[in-house]
Amino acid sequence: AFQQFTGINTVMYYSPTIVKMAGFYSNRLALFLSMIVAGMNAAGTVLGIYLIDRAGRRKLALVSLAGVFISLCLLSGAFFFQSDGLSANPTMTSSGGWFAIIGLVLYIAFFAPGMGPVPWAVNSEIYPEKYRGTCGGISATVNWISNLIVSETFLSVVEAIGASGTFLLLAGIAVLALIFVAIFVPETKGLSFEQVERLWKARATDSSSHLQCLLEAGQEA
Repeated sequence: AFQQFTGINTVMYYSPTIVKMAGFYSNRLALFLSMIVAGMNAAGTVLGIYLIDRAGRRKLALVSLAGVFISLCLLSGAFFFQSDGLSANPTMTSSGGWFAIIGLVLYIAFFAPGMGPVPWAVNSEIYPEKYRGTCGGISATVNWISNLIVSETFLSVVEAIGASGTFLLLAGIAVLALIFVAIFVPETKGLSFEQVERLWKARATDSSSHLQCLLEAGQEA
């Protein structure tokens, strides 16, 4: 759910709208910039496939979420700068628009290699074999329901609290996701399904020595 509630598909679905909200009213330019965003998402996902077994799932997710938070704050600041009319100077408004575009590009650059593939990879590894299919299906359902909620409410939320407030809200969710990953998500790089299952059992019984052995085995793999 955190994958969706940090706003990725909102950005993908509404990127032309976001570009126009940033002050770029040309349909051609808005479409061109949104195509760049989509291309970066594809390229970033390919990069994530390369990094996921090298950097590790947990580290990649943490770095990704930290970057997503910074990018969303930049987007929020850019729209705050524009919408509150801190300057009636068109040059300043244009600068705010470009800051929004930079924030959008950075958001994709950080999200795509980490929070794009990592949740799906971890989701396929963490469940006991007996329940893997069922739990995977439930997770996918939750993911797409979350996608529906975020995409359907985005414009309404923007209308209610403004673009700046909306992106700040998403930044807050990114912080919650960062805390969740830091506390609850184990590193599963290099571990077999059986080792991951033992890792969860070690966590449940607070067997720190066994847990450390499993983590070291994953790092050596």
